[in-house]
Amino acid sequence: MSKTIHLYLFKSEKHLAPFLKKKRIEGKKIGFVPTMGALHRGHISLIEKAKDECEIVVCSIFVNPTQFNNAKDLEKYPRTIEHDMEMLLKADCSVLYLPASQEIYPEGKPELKNYDLGYYDKVLEAAFRPGHFQGVANVVYRLMKKVNPAVLYLGQKDFQQIQVIRKMIELENFQTKIEVCEIVRELSGLAMSSRNVRLNEEAWNNAAVISQTLFFLKEKRNEFSSVKALREEGIKRLKKIPDSIVEYLEICDAETLRPVEIIVKGKLTIILTAIWINGVRLIDNILIENKLT
Repeated sequence: MSKTIHLYLFKSEKHLAPFLKKKRIEGKKIGFVPTMGALHRGHISLIEKAKDECEIVVCSIFVNPTQFNNAKDLEKYPRTIEHDMEMLLKADCSVLYLPASQEIYPEGKPELKNYDLGYYDKVLEAAFRPGHFQGVANVVYRLMKKVNPAVLYLGQKDFQQIQVIRKMIELENFQTKIEVCEIVRELSGLAMSSRNVRLNEEAWNNAAVISQTLFFLKEKRNEFSSVKALREEGIKRLKKIPDSIVEYLEICDAETLRPVEIIVKGKLTIILTAIWINGVRLIDNILIENKLT
């Protein structure tokens, strides 16, 4: 006998909260996957991980205006709700939380809480997108208050964002565990992103050089005289991509995101990059595990 699959849809906390409260009373563990929609296999991998560990999986779709620095970027962000719902149904997600803007920001244009995010709010993404992480921290806080999950599932591709959310959770004293899931890639190696749909065929093919460069740097890191030389080689390779602008490529301590001068065994290091290709901004990263054996 086949299993009947349900996807409960809630547009307001008024109806979502009692549903989740009932599930908690029943002893069900709640996992949460916050998204901005335009779902792809990367998002679904988070749903699947949550399903393995939790009885109830909540996915939210909300295109958050406060984390966009550019109004045109917000306008161009893909919105594919029917397709998204089909994907969530196939993935056997329990709940879709689909709030309107006034549900998240009932005061209209919000006065955002100013979080002390420290160094995370000064470098890399923050340097090129001022205010972005304050918007992220505020919206995830508001969503977390409504869902109150036991576990929050986030994708490694937005690595700096994960550190920001960790800090917000610490500041707000949430008793929520964070699970970080590996980057899901296209066959070419391109990191899956909702923005990839804006790439034309040529740009899509060229964008594969991003991951190729990161994997090269990881594999060949010991063949370079210094981290500086390794970084310069990475930037040189990325700059060869047609119609590209490299914003940054940095080699950092994975916990602090401060640049490293040497890659130390036993310390987790990460290479992060952001690059525009044919007018589309893409980010990617790769972890270097140099743990003592």
